[in-house]
Amino acid sequence: MERIHATYWLETGDDPAHAAEVIAGEQSSGTFVALPTETPELKARAGARVERLQILDSSTVPSLPTPAAVAHTANGRYTRALLELSWPLANLGPCLPTLMATIAGNLYELRCVTGLRLIDLQLPPAFAQAYPGPAFGVAGTRRLSGVHSGPLIGTIIKPSVGLSVQQTAEQVQLLVDGGIDFIKDDELQADGPACPFDERVKAVMRVVRAAADRLGRMPMVAFNLTGNLDQMKRRHDLVLAEGGSCVMACLNSIGLVGMTELRRHAQLPIHAHRAGWGYLSRSPQLGFDYAPWQKLWRLAGADHLHVNGLRNKFSEADDSVMAAARAVLAPVMDSAAMTAMPVFSSGQTGLQAHDTYAGLGSADLIHTAGGGIFGHPGGVAAGVQSFRDAWQAAQEGIELERAALDSPALAQALGFWR
Repeated sequence: MERIHATYWLETGDDPAHAAEVIAGEQSSGTFVALPTETPELKARAGARVERLQILDSSTVPSLPTPAAVAHTANGRYTRALLELSWPLANLGPCLPTLMATIAGNLYELRCVTGLRLIDLQLPPAFAQAYPGPAFGVAGTRRLSGVHSGPLIGTIIKPSVGLSVQQTAEQVQLLVDGGIDFIKDDELQADGPACPFDERVKAVMRVVRAAADRLGRMPMVAFNLTGNLDQMKRRHDLVLAEGGSCVMACLNSIGLVGMTELRRHAQLPIHAHRAGWGYLSRSPQLGFDYAPWQKLWRLAGADHLHVNGLRNKFSEADDSVMAAARAVLAPVMDSAAMTAMPVFSSGQTGLQAHDTYAGLGSADLIHTAGGGIFGHPGGVAAGVQSFRDAWQAAQEGIELERAALDSPALAQALGFWR
């Protein structure tokens, strides 16, 4: 029988073995009281199974706010453990929304749970058969952008909001004249009345098409089409009709169903922004690790996935960022076709290029810098060039200071970046 396997970091004031059974029951055939209809045969066929329970350590304080009356601890200690559960695929079939309800549903709310984090997810092949995954991934992105090796050097339109359609097009003109590979809308910019989606796409694509005629390749622009399903489909079709090569959606805003349906409709790569990831992950005692979470979105069809960046402006540690990027490039269910492209962002400059390349062991990525390019004292073109020269030095194993001797843009940038 094919089974779904999920592994959690668990903290409980209850007996860990009992807590594991409570979780397994709540997330499959059981409830808070024994019912005659949950026969031994039904439980053996449909119940979740505790595959592994490995005790790690304990604490005298619960990780999550837990009223004393429901803390379920007799000895004043909260045990931490690794818990692996499995479910028969027959319970739900290869359905991503129901999978989410199964692996991340009521179990987080149970009284006996004082800490819980999903750290691994293994799925049977039926999910790969039901969900085609990224339509473009690394290879398709390189083909459409014309960047056949090295990272795609990218940026975000800044300021994120507040620019008119014309001002946005003027920013894009500076970027394409400077040799940028990839441009994206900020996640806050979709279809506001101050900068409507349709008008913005048409104005920006006039600039990009003209640049493609000069350059012999078209810089990729990810237009943020986040909205309801009908809006997203219509917006995608406009980008396609205007000759665009990428669309963007905010995952936590549109949900798995929205992403799946967008993938079925789309003829362009989908740039997936993880806006809101912090509320799912920032507490180490609650939520998700990135590796299992991103599997769901790759199955749903994301071609690019944000992973934050080294020495970022947010709270995420560098080792977490690199683990996320490696997860995005790793096969899902042994399918190389499921490989997506990691997107590094957040307070990035060329100073992160060497460590990013060394940590990932690959240049199959998009590295975006907003202020790191727009803020270059020599202007946008110098900002793009300095970023590109930093990456070339990283790939060739040349120290930044040495590379700066042959690159005035990089030499000027080093003082600005530092």
